[in-house]
Amino acid sequence: MRTFDLAPLYRATVGFDQMADLMDRVLTDNVGAQTYPPYNIEKTDDDGWRISIAVAGFSDTDLNVEVRENALIVTARKADGDEGRSYLHRGIATRAFERRFHLADHVHVTGAEHVNGMLHIDLVREVPEALKPRRIAISSGDTVERKAVEHADA
Repeated sequence: MRTFDLAPLYRATVGFDQMADLMDRVLTDNVGAQTYPPYNIEKTDDDGWRISIAVAGFSDTDLNVEVRENALIVTARKADGDEGRSYLHRGIATRAFERRFHLADHVHVTGAEHVNGMLHIDLVREVPEALKPRRIAISSGDTVERKAVEHADA
């Protein structure tokens, strides 16, 4: 059950839609949250992560990884290859799925590999030079006073 109404936040702010959407997603009741397929998120560096998804039974051609609007979307569609097979027990799920991961600003996918039934997706945060902190030189107060005096004389 949801206890917060974020409608006033949408009406009273401009440019914070992404933050409001994030809060809305977090506060949404996740009783029916998707649990298939299982996955891990591992921190590999200060600005690096790896998402590992268990995709047993899927081939490379069955899997699709794409980035769209700050979201990493992993989908799988299994071609019907079970015709003529009779299972006594079927415990390996190969049903179609779509798993979404919302990416922060400046987080990019650097690669994906499918090894031993695991799909590994590597991510890295690449902050543009213009947004990185930079040091500003501080001049002494004498220089400022001298310039002010020179302007007054002119």
